[in-house]
Amino acid sequence: MKDKYCILNGHLVSLYEPSIPFSNRAFRYGDSLFETIRLCNNKIMFLRDHITRLKLGMTVLRMNVPAEFNVNNIQGHIISLLKYNVHAPNARIRLTIFRNEGGFYTPESNDISFLIESEELPDINYTLNQKGLSIDIFTDVKKSINKLSNIKSGSALIYVMAGLAKQSMKLDDCLILNENGTICESISSNIFVVKNRTLYTTPLAEGCVAGIMRKQIMHLAHENKILTFESPLTAYTLANADEIFLTNAIKGVQWVGQFREKFYTNTMAQFFTEKLNQLTL
Repeated sequence: MKDKYCILNGHLVSLYEPSIPFSNRAFRYGDSLFETIRLCNNKIMFLRDHITRLKLGMTVLRMNVPAEFNVNNIQGHIISLLKYNVHAPNARIRLTIFRNEGGFYTPESNDISFLIESEELPDINYTLNQKGLSIDIFTDVKKSINKLSNIKSGSALIYVMAGLAKQSMKLDDCLILNENGTICESISSNIFVVKNRTLYTTPLAEGCVAGIMRKQIMHLAHENKILTFESPLTAYTLANADEIFLTNAIKGVQWVGQFREKFYTNTMAQFFTEKLNQLTL
C-alpha cells in the first residue's frame, strides 16, 4: 500500500500513524472549524476567502490565531502535501482547526492546532451534474440562528441527521429549515433560486453558512448584471421558481431537477459553471 500523508501543525505525517490523542477537543466536543478547498488545474481556488472565513470563525470561538497562520504559509503547506500525495491537478483539500486538548467543556487553552488533508478528484474543473438533483425539506430538526450559524464548525449533527433523512427518502439532498421555519441551506451547500432571470438566496441573517462559493456566485452575478436579492426562502418560493441550484466550494454549482412535484431547467446553472471554469485558467 502506497503511503499517504497529511500535515499536522506544519509537519508531514503518515495517515497510517496515529497522531491525534483521544483527548482531542474536536473529537470530544466538536471544538473545531474546517474548510474544504478545491484544487482545479493545479490552482488552489479562493484560498484567501477560505482563510479569511476561518480566521473569523476562530475569532467567534475565541481561539488564538497564530501569526504564521496566513495565506502564504497555508498555501505552501498545501502545495507540499499535494506533491507528496501526488494529488493533482484536481483535488479536495480539507483544512481543520481545533483547540488544543485540556479541560472539559471549559478549555484550558485557546491555542490551536491545524490539520491539512488531501484527496484526488476525478473531475476536470467544475462539472455540472447531468441529471438534476431531487430534493425535499428536512423537518425533524431546525437550525438555530446565532453567532455560530454562519461558521463551518465540527459540530455538524444537524447535517448528519439531514443526511440520514435524505437516504431514507431516497433523495439527492435535503434542505434545512431555520428556527423561523424558512429554508436555510442544504446538507453541504447554499441555495439559489431563479425567477425571471433574477437570483434569490438566503441572507446570512437567516442562519446559513457563509459559503465561499455563495460569495463567488453573487460576485459573478454582479459582474454580469444579474439582479440578486438576499431574501428568506420558503417551499412556496421553490414551487414558483424557474430554477434552483446549490453551491459549494468543491462541486461549484449543482442544479436541482425536482422539488416535490415541480421540475426545473438549468440555464443559469450552466452559465455560472462556465464562468467559474474561466477562473481556473
